[in-house]
Amino acid sequence: MSTHHLDQRIVAVKPISVPAPGRSVDLQVKVTAPSSGRNLPVIVFSHGNAWSMDGYEPLVDRWAAAGFIVVQPTHLDSRRNGITWEDPRFASVWRVRIADLHAVLDGLGDILLQAGDPGTRADRDRVAVVGHSWGAQTAGALLGARVLDADGIPGEDFSHSAVSAGALIAATGTGDTLTPFAAEHLPFMRPDYSTMTPPVLVVAGGRDRSQLSTRGPEWFTDAYHLSPAPKSLLAIAEGEHTLGGLAGERVAETTDEDPARVTLVADAISAYLHDAFKLDNAAWTALENAAAGDGTWSITGK
Repeated sequence: MSTHHLDQRIVAVKPISVPAPGRSVDLQVKVTAPSSGRNLPVIVFSHGNAWSMDGYEPLVDRWAAAGFIVVQPTHLDSRRNGITWEDPRFASVWRVRIADLHAVLDGLGDILLQAGDPGTRADRDRVAVVGHSWGAQTAGALLGARVLDADGIPGEDFSHSAVSAGALIAATGTGDTLTPFAAEHLPFMRPDYSTMTPPVLVVAGGRDRSQLSTRGPEWFTDAYHLSPAPKSLLAIAEGEHTLGGLAGERVAETTDEDPARVTLVADAISAYLHDAFKLDNAAWTALENAAAGDGTWSITGK
């Protein structure tokens, strides 16, 4: 079992190119890991719209310090690629995002080798996908969630056999309440969570009011309520869409800056995955107990 010391030294390697045929821009990833340790569980992380492998350091560094190897791809919608809503490629970006995660998982051995893993550092039987915002919908697809078409028929199954657990942060809710802008530009935001079977932690902010839905913050709890057990929900009362600033310190889009909230999200996901992977349940149990006495956040499970 990996011991996790949050003062543990971590290392990051970037960029590593990943074979992704047919992609208009090279797929690149960053790998962040503890500088020592073996049989470490793996998190593949999908960023929110316009971000890149260089974002989300407050989360990723903390996961690495807690004993995870974290792999972050830069998706096609990254600002550095300049693909806007109006770009003809935009309509298929959601599929390319999912394909990116598949390419990372399929090429994981080679990626880890390029990051200095001789083949013993990663526990390939303990792989999770985690995502924030658009990245949460992307990660959800690899956990078995599907996309409903205009007639409400579920689309293809994008789940990946290497993935056995995950966490979805500020994940898109159901698509029947999309705003006109979202319905026009983001018609794929019609998730069907009924087939998302693995253990997943859903993280939702009580003040996350989306421009994409006419529903309020509870839209972001659909991934929990509409998926089969086992699932857990971490609800953070004061959290907005960036939940305190997940993507980085002093980031312009963070309107609820709170480093302690970011730490809570990071540590809850670490603890949840250690429990889901049957490595250690102490941290998750402690968190569940702590939540009970604190009105600022809660954990429910099924």
